Amino acid sequence: MPRHSRIYLILFLVVLAPIGAMVILSALLLFGVEPRWVFAPGRAIKALIEAGGIHVHNRVAVAGTGAFWWAVIAAAGLAWERRRVTA
Repeated sequence: MPRHSRIYLILFLVVLAPIGAMVILSALLLFGVEPRWVFAPGRAIKALIEAGGIHVHNRVAVAGTGAFWWAVIAAAGLAWERRRVTA
């Protein structure tokens, strides 16, 4: 992988993917999806943490939802990059 390609990949993962995750969350809420459905991935993460015996606040669910969407966007970007490089 060329050096400039790595820089673009790091830029994508650090800047564009988090912005995309927040845009997805905002768009879902803007278009009327109920918050319980929007934040379901984060609530699942919160439930897993609490099952381990650690009580966490609701902000962990919000951050977990953002991390979930970031991971989805990052996985799609990495798959796209791999497809582009091998083709």
